[in-house]
Amino acid sequence: MPTAEAPSIDFSRALSLRPLLDRSVAEVPDKTAVVGASGRLSYVELADEVARVAAALDGLGVQAGDRVAVCLPNDVDIVVALMGIWARGAVFVGVHTVLAPPEKRYLLDDCDPSLFLAADPSEEGDTPRVIGLDEWRSRVACADPLDPWPEVDPLAVAAIAYTSGTTGHPKGVMHSQHNALLQGAVASFRGSYDADDVFLCVQPLTILNLQVLNPLTTVQALATCAIADRPDPVSLARWIRQEGVTHFAVVPTVAYDLLTHPEIHPEDLASVTKPRVGGAGMPEAAKLLFEERFGAKPATSYALTEGPTLVARQDLDRPIIEGSCGRPLPHIEVMVLDDDDQPVPVGEVGEICFGPRRDGRWAGVYPTMLGYWGRPELSAETLRGGMVHSGDLGRFDADGELYIVERRSQLIIRGGNNIYPAEIERVLGADSRVAECCVVGRPDDRLGEVVVAFVQPAIGVEVTAEDLIGLCRANLASFKVPSEICFVEAFPRSPLGKIARSQVQTMAGG
Repeated sequence: MPTAEAPSIDFSRALSLRPLLDRSVAEVPDKTAVVGASGRLSYVELADEVARVAAALDGLGVQAGDRVAVCLPNDVDIVVALMGIWARGAVFVGVHTVLAPPEKRYLLDDCDPSLFLAADPSEEGDTPRVIGLDEWRSRVACADPLDPWPEVDPLAVAAIAYTSGTTGHPKGVMHSQHNALLQGAVASFRGSYDADDVFLCVQPLTILNLQVLNPLTTVQALATCAIADRPDPVSLARWIRQEGVTHFAVVPTVAYDLLTHPEIHPEDLASVTKPRVGGAGMPEAAKLLFEERFGAKPATSYALTEGPTLVARQDLDRPIIEGSCGRPLPHIEVMVLDDDDQPVPVGEVGEICFGPRRDGRWAGVYPTMLGYWGRPELSAETLRGGMVHSGDLGRFDADGELYIVERRSQLIIRGGNNIYPAEIERVLGADSRVAECCVVGRPDDRLGEVVVAFVQPAIGVEVTAEDLIGLCRANLASFKVPSEICFVEAFPRSPLGKIARSQVQTMAGG
C-alpha cells in the first residue's frame, strides 16, 4: 500500500501527461521542476512552457500523430519539447546529437517527420522542415499557451526510440505516453523516490530511456531534475554540489571517472544517496570502492529500449547480490524461455522475455511496447505470445534474482553505448578495398569495451588503417569508430564457412 507521502495514482486508468502536470501545479507550483545550463523552471512555469510549445507546434502545422524529430543538446529545451509534443498529440523522435550525418539521415528517412528541431540547422543539409534552437525558442516565447489541449489517446504511439540492430540499421521502438510514464509512477507509488529527491540527468535526453528515468519520473515524484550539459566529472561534481543531487543513473565509465579524477573529493558527492549504474557491467571492486569513497554503493539494473528502460533493478532495501541485476519490477513479469518459448528451470540459461503481470495487484497495468516502426513482421516475431523477446540470455536464481549471461549476440557496450558490429561492418564492407571484415569488442578498464575491426583487404589493392578509420568517422557516431583496425590475410571459419567470430574475439584479446 502507498505511504502517506506517495502520490495517489489510479493504475486502473492509462497514464497521460496532462493530469500529472495539473497535479504538480496544484501541489508545488513554485518548486523547481527542471534546471539546466540555460536556466530553471518552476512547475507552474513548466506547465506554461509546455502549453506554449504545443501552440508553437500547432502554428507550424504539426498534427496529431505526426513525428517531430528532436536533435537538441541536454538542457531545459529538450524536456519541454518532449512534453509539448505530447501535449499536441504528436510523436517524439530523439535524434542523438553525436550521430554522423548519414546516420541522422537514415533515422529521418525512416520516421518521416513533419518537423525537425536541431541545435544547428545549417549542419543538417537536405532534411524535412528544420528549425534551429534560436528560432525555436523565439517561436515558443511568442506563442500563447495552447488551451485546451487536444484529446490524446494515452495508449497510442507517443515516442519512437531508435535502437541498433543485428541488421546494421537502427529500428524504431514505439511507446505510448502510458508506458513512458508508468515506470516513474510505480517508483513514486512504492516510495523509491519522493519530493525531496533531486535527479541529475547525465546522459543525452535525446534517448527516450533517459527522459523516462529523469524528467518524467521527477514530475511524478514532485521532485527536481537537474540536467548536466557535459558528462565530465568536474562538471558533474559542480552540478551535484550546486543542486544537492540525491540520485543519478550513469554508465560505468562516468562512475569510473568520478572515482579516478584527482579533482573529485568525497564531499563533492556527499548529497548523493541513490547512485545507480547501468548500460554495462561495473566490476564489484569498483562498486565497493565507490561506496568506500562516496558513502553509497551503486545499484545496477537490467534495461533496454524495448522496456522502455528498466525491467529489473537492484533495490537498496535488499542485499545487493554480486553479478545480479536485481529482481523484476513489480508491474512486469519476466520469464526465461527456451527455444520453444517454454520456461526453463531455475538456474538454467534461456532468452529473457517480459510482459504484463497476469495476476495480483499489478495485473495488466503494463502493456508491452507497441512494436517497431514500419516493421510489422519483426514486431510480430518480437512480441509473440504477448511478451517482448529480448534476445538477451539470462537466468534466475532460487531467490528470484536475474542474471544477464550475454547482452544480445555480438553486442559491444562501450562506455554505456550499445554498438552492434553489423553497423560498423556495413560501413567497412561497402568499401571496395575491403573483402571481408569482422568487428568485435576488447575489454577495457575504463570504457568496458573498445571496438576492434579485423579487415581482410581486397586482392590487389592497398588500404591503410587511417583510410578505414576516416571512412568510419564520416559515416558513424564517434563512439562507434573502431579504436584499432587489424589486417588479416584470411579469417578463421566455422564448418559452414562463416567467419568464426569467437576465434576473432580471441585474436582481439576478448
